[in-house]
Amino acid sequence: MAGQRSSGSSRSSEARIYSARMIPDTLNRFREEALASGIPSADVERWVGTARPCVNLDCTGDGPVVGRLGGPVMLPADAPDPWCPLAASIDLAALPADATDLPLPPDGQLLLFAYPRVDWTTTSPTPNMGEVRYVPAGTPVEERQMDLILEPDDFVTRLKFPQGDLRRMKPAVSLPEHLSIIDPGPPREVKDFPEHPCAGELIEAWMEVPQGDVTHPGVQIGGYAVDELGELDPAMMAGQLASIEEDAGRRPKTGAETRPEDWVLLTQWWHGIQGLEMALFYWAISREDLAARRFDRAFATMTWNP
Repeated sequence: MAGQRSSGSSRSSEARIYSARMIPDTLNRFREEALASGIPSADVERWVGTARPCVNLDCTGDGPVVGRLGGPVMLPADAPDPWCPLAASIDLAALPADATDLPLPPDGQLLLFAYPRVDWTTTSPTPNMGEVRYVPAGTPVEERQMDLILEPDDFVTRLKFPQGDLRRMKPAVSLPEHLSIIDPGPPREVKDFPEHPCAGELIEAWMEVPQGDVTHPGVQIGGYAVDELGELDPAMMAGQLASIEEDAGRRPKTGAETRPEDWVLLTQWWHGIQGLEMALFYWAISREDLAARRFDRAFATMTWNP
């Protein structure tokens, strides 16, 4: 994979052109749908103001490789072993700089590891189901032989993670598909979307807007996470779970307080794994940790509707 932003410049330019054309059209269709359902214009425009850019990557097409599902684990020789299997790796240099509103590094490799264990989805609180590694551009790496110590009857050992080069990059726009957020307070508490009394109706209107051919398996970088619950912002929920883990001593603390309200989606994994078709998996992180490239602070979780 390429290591410098310029190597994917033509692909990035094509993505920007597509994004400039598609995103306003998608939001205009949403406006039309929402207004036709009787939602006041002011409410619609406030909801449009929450839109975030994102980019979907999948294995269709014959374009340049921008990442990979599965594949070899390429890490620096002195990096510790990951504790769970590799789900995907992303060449950040191949992404247009404006593909998301996240402060991502301009280059380097992002490695996403996952442990989608279904019985953990019913554990309270849900433990971290993965990890994220960032390898800066130019860092010498070697293939890591993954000898994961998993129990023979571990559900994850029977899963077949999708494999393949991510060759299609499709910029998109993302709107919330949840009804509540964490209000920083004080006191900090879960609340219905402030200033959005029609959130449920707006989400229904968004569901009626064609989203194009998002192909699975693949990944979504940035935007809003989607889970099976549709209640609390999934990224904020991940931040809340991370905070609980810290308070219980199962996750290291930093000097700053973990603020779930500052958490955002890093990547959603559209895996299509047989037996987990209705499981929605994602990695989230606080904007502060992301800007500081503290990817070890990310938290992975999953919801599952068997």
